[in-house]
Amino acid sequence: MAGVIPGPGKIAGGLNTADVVRSMSLDAGHAKTAEAVDDVATGTSTGIRQRTWGLSARVDPTVTFEEYVYWAEVEREIEHEDNKKFNAKRGPRNLTNIIKGRFSTGKSDEQKQAEQEQERRERERAAQSLDEDKRTDDKHMMHVAAPGSPNDAIRVTDEEWRTAARALRTASWGTIFYLVTTDILGWSSCPFVFATVGYGAGVALYIVFGLFAGFSGYAIWRVFLGLDSSRYPMLSFGDTYFRIYGSKARHFINVTQSVQQFFTVAVLILGNSTTIAQINKSQICFVAVMIIVMVVGMVVGSIRSLQRLGWLCNASVWLNIVSFIIIMYASNNNAIDYEVVTKSTLIKTIEPVKTFAGQPPAQYQQQATGFASQFNAVDSMVYAYSGALLFVAFLGEMRNPWDFWKGIFLAQTFICFVYLLFGAYVYSNFGQYSASNIGNVIQPYSLQTAGNVLSLLTGFIAVFLYFNIGMKTIYLEVFQEIFHFPPITTNKGKVMWYALGPVYWILAFIVAAAVPNLSGIVNFVGGLFGLNFTYTFPGLMFVGYLVQRGAALPGEGFDPVTGQTTRLDTGVKRWLRGYKKYFFLNTFTSVYVLCGLACSGMGTWAAVEGLIAVFGPGGTVATSFGCPVPV
Repeated sequence: MAGVIPGPGKIAGGLNTADVVRSMSLDAGHAKTAEAVDDVATGTSTGIRQRTWGLSARVDPTVTFEEYVYWAEVEREIEHEDNKKFNAKRGPRNLTNIIKGRFSTGKSDEQKQAEQEQERRERERAAQSLDEDKRTDDKHMMHVAAPGSPNDAIRVTDEEWRTAARALRTASWGTIFYLVTTDILGWSSCPFVFATVGYGAGVALYIVFGLFAGFSGYAIWRVFLGLDSSRYPMLSFGDTYFRIYGSKARHFINVTQSVQQFFTVAVLILGNSTTIAQINKSQICFVAVMIIVMVVGMVVGSIRSLQRLGWLCNASVWLNIVSFIIIMYASNNNAIDYEVVTKSTLIKTIEPVKTFAGQPPAQYQQQATGFASQFNAVDSMVYAYSGALLFVAFLGEMRNPWDFWKGIFLAQTFICFVYLLFGAYVYSNFGQYSASNIGNVIQPYSLQTAGNVLSLLTGFIAVFLYFNIGMKTIYLEVFQEIFHFPPITTNKGKVMWYALGPVYWILAFIVAAAVPNLSGIVNFVGGLFGLNFTYTFPGLMFVGYLVQRGAALPGEGFDPVTGQTTRLDTGVKRWLRGYKKYFFLNTFTSVYVLCGLACSGMGTWAAVEGLIAVFGPGGTVATSFGCPVPV
C-alpha cells in the first residue's frame, strides 16, 4: 500500500545555540559564525515548504531517511561547484604555497574585513526576520510564509543559511590526514604484538586489520556523503545511527562511545603516569604520580574549546615520529632494561634474545599463554587501529567531504607502514623482551628520558583530545539530551561542565589505579570497545544504509515542495529488496560485522584471562592503588 509521510505545517520557533558545532569545531574562532548559523536556522525559501533545520534539526524524529538523502544529494552537488571555484581562486599548488599555507595565520586583512561585513549583514537580516516573527500572534511558533508574501523580503534565504553553515566547514584533506593520524597512531605496543604472535602472523594481521580499518573508514565516508547536509548536519557517530536505525540506537552508540572514551582517558592516565615515574626513577609513589596527572588533566580539561587543535595534532604526529626513531636507535645500539620487563610481565628469567617466525612458546609469552595470548595481540592491534568513532566529527569539519578518502588513505597507509617497520625492527633487537611499555625498556637513561618526555607530550595532547571530545559527548548527548541539563554555553551549563569534569577525571583515575597494567587494560578496551567501534559498528551502519537506499522504488522519495515523503510499501519485503539490490556488498559487510562481534567476544575474554594471569602468582609487582611502579 502506498504511503505518504507528511511534512510539518509549522516551524518551531525556539532557536538553539550552536554549542554542538562550537564544541566539535577545529577552530573555536568560528564561534561568531556558529551564532549566525543559529540565528538564520529557520526561514522560508520561495516555493519550498520548510521545516526547522540546522543544528536543532539534526536529530529531528519527523525527518525521514528520504529527506536526509534528498538534501545530501543537493549538498554534494553544491560542494562540488564550490570546490571548483575554491581551487580556481587558490591557484595551482606548489611546495612554496603549501608551506606558506601551513604556517600562515589565516586570511588577509581584506578577506577578514569582507567576511566580517558579510557576517554583520547576515546577522542583521536574521534579526529582522526574528523581529517580524515576534510580532505574530503565535509567540511560540513561526509560521511558513506563503511564496511571494511581504515577509519574503526579510526572511533568510536558503543561500544565506547555507553560506553561514558552510563557513564552519574549513578543514582540508591534509588536515584530516593529521587528525586521523593523531587519533589512531599508537605504535608503542607493536613490538609486543610481534613478541606475542611472531613475524609471520604479526605482519599479516597488521596488514589485514589495516585494510579492514580502511573499509570501515570507507563505509563511514559513504554514509556521511549520503545523509549529511547543511540543513541536517551530522556531527557525531551517533547521528548516523539515528538516521538509519532511530533514536534508541543513537542513545546506545552515544553511551557506548562515552564509556570507551572514558576508558581511553584511563589508559592515558596510566601510560603518562608510568612515563613520569620512569623519568623520576620511581622516587614518588606511583599512586601519587597518577594523582598529579589527574589534577593536570582537570586543569587542562576545563578548557571547553578545541581551538588550534589542528596545530596540536600536527605537532603530535612529528613528536611521535621522533620518539619512535629514538627507540629504534636505542634498541639497535644499547642493552635492554630487563628489570622493567620482569616487573610488568610473566617473563622472569634473563636469557638470550630470541625471535620467532610463528607463535613463540609459552615461556616467552608476556601476558598470557595459549589461545588467549594470540587474542591479546589482536586486542592490542585493534586498539592501535581504533579511532573510527571520530571520523564523522572530522568529516563534519571538511570543506569538501568528497576528499576525505585522500586523507584517510594516506593516514591508514602511513600508520600501517609505521606499525610494521617499528614493530618488526624493535622485535628483531629485543625479542621476547619487547614489552608494551617499550619506551621504558630502552637504555641508556638519557635516551629513555628523551623518548619519555616526547611520549609524555603526545600523551597529554591525546588526553586533551579524548577528554574534551569524550566529556562533551557525555554532556551533550547524555546529560543534556536525556537528563535535560542546561546547554553548555549558558551560565548554568558552564557550571555543570566545570563540576562534572573533575568527577570524570576522578573516575578515570580510579580505573587506572585499580588495574595498573598497561597491556591488560589496553587489551580490554581494545577487545570490548575498540574492535566494535572500528569494525562492527561501521559495518552495521553501512548495511542499514545500503538496505534503505536499495529499497527505494520508482515514484518514491521526498518532495521538497510539499514536504512529503512517499513510500510504496513497508516491512520485510522492502528490506529484502534493499538487501538484494547490493547483495554482494551487503553480504560481505554482514559477514564483516559478525566476524567483528566474534573477535570482540574472544578478545574481551582473552584480555580478562591475561589480567588474571598477570596479577596472579609470579605476575606484576604492581598492586591496586599501590606505590610500586608497574614497569
